[in-house]
Amino acid sequence: QVQLVESGGGLVQAGGSLRLSCTASGSLFSAYAMNWYRQAAGKQRELVATISSGGTTNYVDSVKGRFTISRDNAKNTVYLQMNSLKPEDTAVYYCNGRRPSGAGRLDYWGQGTQVTVSS
Repeated sequence: QVQLVESGGGLVQAGGSLRLSCTASGSLFSAYAMNWYRQAAGKQRELVATISSGGTTNYVDSVKGRFTISRDNAKNTVYLQMNSLKPEDTAVYYCNGRRPSGAGRLDYWGQGTQVTVSS
């Protein structure tokens, strides 16, 4: 069992920066692909950034060049550095850990952290 705890959300003006952190309990953190999702009010949850167990990263087009995902396996922590924030980045951000398991996969979610960007 893995528990994920996010932190670092808050209120920021447009153009500002925030860094989200997600710390995992349990073992085998390095084996998990880690993802950041977000869900704005009235919208579906959206995958924002991913980092594989090997460190390969991918981003949704709307955040490329502004957001950076990274991980520190020694600290069981994944980060999302968000720069040049826009009002449309306002959402609840969720950390997700995922790895294959047998014929399926294991998925773990954090509780979410609110990011609000004012114009």
